[in-house]
Amino acid sequence: MTSIGENVINIRNLQMSFGNKQVLKGINLDVGKGQIIGYIGPNGAGKSTTIKIILGLLEGYSGTVEIFGQDISEGDVQYKRKIGYVPEIAEIYDNLTAREYITFIGELYGLDAEEADTKAQKLMKILGIEQVYDTRITSYSKGMKQKVLIISSLLHNPDILFLDEPLSGLDANSVIVVKEIFAQLAAQGKTIFYSSHIMDVVEKISNRIVLINHGEIVADGSFDELRQKCMEGSLEQIFNQLTGFNEHQSLAREFVSIVEKEQ
Repeated sequence: MTSIGENVINIRNLQMSFGNKQVLKGINLDVGKGQIIGYIGPNGAGKSTTIKIILGLLEGYSGTVEIFGQDISEGDVQYKRKIGYVPEIAEIYDNLTAREYITFIGELYGLDAEEADTKAQKLMKILGIEQVYDTRITSYSKGMKQKVLIISSLLHNPDILFLDEPLSGLDANSVIVVKEIFAQLAAQGKTIFYSSHIMDVVEKISNRIVLINHGEIVADGSFDELRQKCMEGSLEQIFNQLTGFNEHQSLAREFVSIVEKEQ
């Protein structure tokens, strides 16, 4: 059992290249129990690569990645039973019903099929989609599929949860409920890695924000700490300052001028 304050993730000098392109250039990161980390950066900055390495989905990196004090390169994959993952683009088996899919995922994580089924039904009801439990997922809306993914990622009560745009497609009420679920999980000591392009959501739910740009960490701290350091008001403004993106106004003006231009 991980004690309070102990790190659950330790990353040292993590580097990764695809061909001649170096995607990660020496990531150093310690993540403690109960933290909600907003892991943000521009497209291609290395966010997904970092997470996929931690999940054991990518090999060929250099450096050290330890989960619960264990070096993942040693080949013992038992740590994966303590991890949940909601990918940005899910290859969900939508020819299955939610009952079939979630029970299958639960069994992969070592749950008994009956236990997984019982928990899934209760969680589906809380998120307002119990009426489609035995309906094929192919008929679901994007938001309903997202709820199924969130449920399947949490069914086995993981200690670390990786979330890539988890609120995508959810209605306003569901967003409020799911954000509160994340907050209560963190309060119970769960660690949450949260990646999103919606800066105001990251700003509100994260107690620590890690900004990666061009394969390197360029900022790490609470929102208030980053705001004091950068003298900016919002996370979006901080993001733009640290990543050097300051063309949004001129690009928007050009776009609008083309739209308004008479033929």
